[in-house]
Amino acid sequence: MNAAIASNAVAHPTADEHHDPSFAEVDLSKQYPTPSPESVTSFAALKDRIRHHYELASDYYYSLWGEHLHHGYFLDPADTKERAQTRLIELLLERARLEKGLDVLDIGCGMGGTSRFLAKHHACNVTGLTISGKQVEMAVRLSADEAGVDVADKTAGDAIKLGPGSARFIELDAEELDQHFPENGIFNCVWIFEALSHLPDKKLFFRNATRLLTTHGKLVIADWFKADDLTLAQMEANIKPIEDGMLLPPLCTQSEYTRLAEEAGLQVFSESLDISQDVAKTWDISWSLIQSPALWAFAFSQGRDGIAFLQAFRAMRRGYANGTFRYAVMVFQKPVM
Repeated sequence: MNAAIASNAVAHPTADEHHDPSFAEVDLSKQYPTPSPESVTSFAALKDRIRHHYELASDYYYSLWGEHLHHGYFLDPADTKERAQTRLIELLLERARLEKGLDVLDIGCGMGGTSRFLAKHHACNVTGLTISGKQVEMAVRLSADEAGVDVADKTAGDAIKLGPGSARFIELDAEELDQHFPENGIFNCVWIFEALSHLPDKKLFFRNATRLLTTHGKLVIADWFKADDLTLAQMEANIKPIEDGMLLPPLCTQSEYTRLAEEAGLQVFSESLDISQDVAKTWDISWSLIQSPALWAFAFSQGRDGIAFLQAFRAMRRGYANGTFRYAVMVFQKPVM
């Protein structure tokens, strides 16, 4: 969505619109043509669009999805989206076999949902990073509320005690880690949840993650991927609309992440696990949540980015259905170097 959508109340669906089944059956996308993909003029410009998006859209995301801005892992038909989201965190903890009480760097922390979960339930001391100052403000406020402390006493970067652990939040471009964290080996875990796909220089990310990890520290990844060996026609029909609408640089395959991790000096700890079919329901729910005439009309009034974002929801569903778009989790470990 052109993030300005979230700044205007007329764009917000009402509670009745979210929960009325007949309302969710309306496919408003057919009333608005999908824009042709827009060329990325520079990765710096793409980052500015991403930052602007989250600055203005985060309140809206919170109203739809709550504190976790990531897929849900649906294993039971009765799973709520909230249970499915925490189930995905639990899957990553299981795959990584993380001990409790670790120092964790949560890159792309959003409003701090995962950071708080790791602090409360896994006794971790978490540093959450996001490119959005608005998300830092929200993460600090939500964490202070949960901790029962006055948010006025907390600012960005302050550790907030949450159960046996803590969380702090910093506004930072993930490709500037070396400037903010010049020391080596300071985190037991680097956790990146559906954010690496947004980073243009993935080789730089893996190099920085390796440097920041302690010996035997782990890099935990959940992310979006394109399938292997796609034809040009499949790319144009299925992947390009996702990249364009979701403000992504070119998507990678799962094997490309493994190659980049190994080139940076990491070893595979837990092989890539493709859970596409278990998370696809996320976008069925999301699609129903955006069926608001006011939302689509406002998106249209804001220009091509607004409609491209909403139409990308349909592209995500299509990509999961035909297998061109994938979701996987993987864990790497830093050996003795």
